[in-house]
Formats: sequence, structure tokens, C-alpha cells
Amino acid sequence: MSQDTLMLYKLMILYMLNKVDFPLTNSQISEFILDKGYTNYFTLQQALHDLSDTELIRTEHIHNNSYYSMNQSGEETLEFFGHKIPAEIKTEIDQFFNEHKYHLRSENEVTADYYEDKKDCYIVRCEIHDKKELLVGITLNVTDEAQATAICDNWRNLHGDVYDYLIHTLMIRH
Repeated sequence: MSQDTLMLYKLMILYMLNKVDFPLTNSQISEFILDKGYTNYFTLQQALHDLSDTELIRTEHIHNNSYYSMNQSGEETLEFFGHKIPAEIKTEIDQFFNEHKYHLRSENEVTADYYEDKKDCYIVRCEIHDKKELLVGITLNVTDEAQATAICDNWRNLHGDVYDYLIHTLMIRH
């Protein structure tokens, strides 16, 4: 693989991150680039790693997911080299986001992660965001990793019910 080809993949990733105002996950970026057949998984991971190492993008790891977002250096790089992305590829990326932007955003608005605080104590943090604003954040202490994992896994499906319950319960006047 040539350096020009790898640079194109990096520019495509920067272009994708520039199209949204929320972080994209590794799987969301992969969905477009791999499904279109531009490259393979390993080359894509190399491009993401290189972008992160050179601090052109920010990387955050939450509950086995990597989230990528654009930073100032990445914006400047895209502005300077963005003309090297063929117009057809830009059009495909634009169409992808026109068709999937709502779904991609909603996937990223609900997060859950945990870490071990001390032996037999795990801290679980569950959040719901609207764009960059935190709507609700819940921190729970649990006694084992299986509980922490279960809470994180269930939060994605049950966050709406939990949010509705909290609002309803806390709004009741006695």
C-alpha cells in the first residue's frame, strides 16, 4: 500500500468527522469505509491509529468502544489537504450522513462505562446526552464486574424507561 493511499483513508476519516458534531465510533467509521470496499479492517485501524497518534483526532474509550472526534489540528489538515479527496468519495460520504446521521447520533447519545474502584467495588457511569449537553448521568457502585457489565449492557435498551421513571417520580409533589 502506498503512502498516498493511506493518506487518502486518513483524509476520508477526517472528512467524516468534520461532517458531524458528535463523536463517531470505530464501528460507525468502519461501516462506511469497509462496506464501500475502500480498504480492509487492518488498514483502516492503522489510519485511525496514525491520526490519533499525530493528534489530528481525539480518541476516547468507553465500555469497549472507541469514539473519535475532530480537533483543531485535524480541521487544519483537512482544510489544507481536503482537495485530495475525490469528489465522488465526498459525495458518497455526504450521502451516507444524509441517510444515517440521525441513527448515528442516537447511537452516541447513550453511554455507559465502568471501572474498578477498589477490590469488590465497581463504579458504573450511565449517561444520556443531547448533542453535547448532558441530560442525565447516573453513577452506581456495584460489588462485581458481572453486575457492572450487565448494567452497561442494559442501559442502551432501557435508558428511556429509566429516564421517564426518574422524571415522573421526581416531579411528583407530596
